[in-house]
Amino acid sequence: METENRTCIIIGASQAGVSCAFALREEGWAGRILLYDTDPKLPYYRPPLSKTALTGEELMYNHILKPLELYRKENIQLGLGIKVVALDALNKEVILSDHTQVNYDRLVLATGARPFIPNIEGIQTAAQVFVLRTQQDAEAIRHALEKSMDKEVVIIGGGYIGLETAASIKKLGGKVTVLEREKRVLERVTAPEMSEFFMALHAEQGVHIEVNKNVVAIHGNPKQMVVCDDGSAYRADLVIVGVGVLVNTELAEQAKLNMDRGILVDASMRTNQEHIYAIGDCTRHHNPFYDRFVRIESVQNATDQGKIAAAAICGKNPTYDVLPWFWSDQYDVKLQMVGLSEGYNQVVVRKETGDTPSFSIWYFDQDQLLAVDAVNHAKAYMLGAKFIRQKTRVDKTKLADNGLEFKPANLVMA
Repeated sequence: METENRTCIIIGASQAGVSCAFALREEGWAGRILLYDTDPKLPYYRPPLSKTALTGEELMYNHILKPLELYRKENIQLGLGIKVVALDALNKEVILSDHTQVNYDRLVLATGARPFIPNIEGIQTAAQVFVLRTQQDAEAIRHALEKSMDKEVVIIGGGYIGLETAASIKKLGGKVTVLEREKRVLERVTAPEMSEFFMALHAEQGVHIEVNKNVVAIHGNPKQMVVCDDGSAYRADLVIVGVGVLVNTELAEQAKLNMDRGILVDASMRTNQEHIYAIGDCTRHHNPFYDRFVRIESVQNATDQGKIAAAAICGKNPTYDVLPWFWSDQYDVKLQMVGLSEGYNQVVVRKETGDTPSFSIWYFDQDQLLAVDAVNHAKAYMLGAKFIRQKTRVDKTKLADNGLEFKPANLVMA
């Protein structure tokens, strides 16, 4: 396909958008590439925001996705700090916040998601309430902690972001309370055994976690009181909200794209509009391993979808059939996850011997292995991924027996 006189616009310069831009050059796109993002910072890797970037152990510049020189070398035009306010799919043009109109031949939506702000009395006017999605958010939280003498922090939400943030703030000397609305932390994404492990881990580090706590109000300034519907209240110098995200679909709606809790794409990241593609956190795609549509928030998904979209734009016919994987670092514990556990009806826990906690949780739907969560156990993660991809039938009794050497020959059903 002749591309020299064509323009591809990518809206969103995080992991997915940057991956797509550079993959376009690798695939032979010779035309213009315009990469827009509202964040004024050089595109960066987001996982450190709740970890080393928040604690100040590392500078965010250490986590940029690509140095500026590479964008120049590949002739990728960065439009940072610029908001695309409108999309006209019929005329193939976008309108920027300064009213500039820019035409495209191909458009990629990598618009991602934004933090969900729950309907809590006082949350919009409280001076010391933060979310954690951008470099600016991490810097604001760290600055607020440095100014506080007591450093009493309440985190609303006991998901991975909330727990990672709790671990980081504890390193900074903060007194941390996590309030989780459900009956256990990580309830929507992992088994009770994993929830119990992380509850105990944080308790050992001095983090106070309360479950079944539905926050209804935030009062006071500068010292705040976080009030729950059962009447309990918690003092806080600052409050961090981590209860989920809202997908950024406003531009997709303008283009009349098909949606279902995200922008629907095919196996090549195409939308129902011929010249528009979508990638990353904002999309829902059919996953062949689970035979259902899923929306995935992960670095792996964003990076791989960006590459798939680039190949499709350049006239190839790629297929996205990647098994999802994730990770979380809290204190000295590394959790690696592969697959999607939704729909499981049985779990097998395998605990390894040794001084360092090392175990894995295997999720099954009858005899089908769906997912594996591995704590300090990379071999379980890798073997689980292999078994899921190959649809291997695992002997659950042998799997649970840590007296047997952990190798495929001992785990596969005869």
